[in-house]
Amino acid sequence: MTIKAVIFDMDGVIFDSEALVIETWQEVAKRHSFSNVEQVCHECLGTNAQATKEIFLKHYGRDFPYDEYKKEMSQLFHERAAGGKLRQKPGIKELLHFLKENGLKTAVASSTRESVVRQELSEGGLLKWFDKIICGDMVSRSKPAPDIFLKACEELEISPSMAFVIEDSYNGIRAAHEAGTHPIMVPDLAEPTAEMEALTVRILPSLLAVKEYLSKTLSL
Repeated sequence: MTIKAVIFDMDGVIFDSEALVIETWQEVAKRHSFSNVEQVCHECLGTNAQATKEIFLKHYGRDFPYDEYKKEMSQLFHERAAGGKLRQKPGIKELLHFLKENGLKTAVASSTRESVVRQELSEGGLLKWFDKIICGDMVSRSKPAPDIFLKACEELEISPSMAFVIEDSYNGIRAAHEAGTHPIMVPDLAEPTAEMEALTVRILPSLLAVKEYLSKTLSL
């Protein structure tokens, strides 16, 4: 296969952020006495802000004060993650260096809004490694629709068939497959399923394993 780029999801792939999202939502849920928020958060994995809000309202009712509670959660999250404190996934820097060294383009395709993505990547010292940043507020449809990966490929000026996508969520893998890319799943909170095995080219345990796989697959 001819591969010219690797596209990364951010939360759960580049940063160990999804567990912190659940942790902070659980604190808000305890304050305001609503339950099962971890289950709801799992359903939201890989989706953008609007889709996440709709999932919360589906579970808790249309009168649920989502915006108010989300503001509380975001404040807790940023207190613990801002200024470069957000933990990076092992192997991310090694993988990015390997890709650049071998002339492959890179992009982030994250459902998170652009201002947050750029801030977190910048504070983590990673922004410079990516050729393009595509975010949830830059496309009309959230994952599992393929829009974000199609836009990333367009921005990178490549065919989707020339890109690997590294994802951790079911919705992300579905979107990457629908876009016509080659999805690799590196599981975070969501365990691999038979569906994920069918939709991916590989399920690998870490970003260092991705580096090894790409080195062999692309003969780099």
